[in-house]
Amino acid sequence: MQRPNAAQLTCGSATVVLATVALLLLSGTTTTPGVTAACAVGLLLGVLVAVTMPGRAGSVKTPAPTASASGTPGTSGDEEIRVPAARVGGRAGTRIGS
Repeated sequence: MQRPNAAQLTCGSATVVLATVALLLLSGTTTTPGVTAACAVGLLLGVLVAVTMPGRAGSVKTPAPTASASGTPGTSGDEEIRVPAARVGGRAGTRIGS
């Protein structure tokens, strides 16, 4: 399972807060079990909204482009990719004492 993105977290959190406040105002309860039940229902609704919300649209992976067989330079696929090495200064690590 992928991690939720920012939109899912935001919508889920907003749903928890708004649903809990709405349930407490509409029910008019002041007892501990009533408040606990309203909070639990709000939390379940928030989780439901966050889970059912569509995920990232750009998470679909596409295959890498393949080399063409047309024979044009740069597309043969036989070329070696060169990565430059890190440069080290001339006196790096040459001193032993102070």
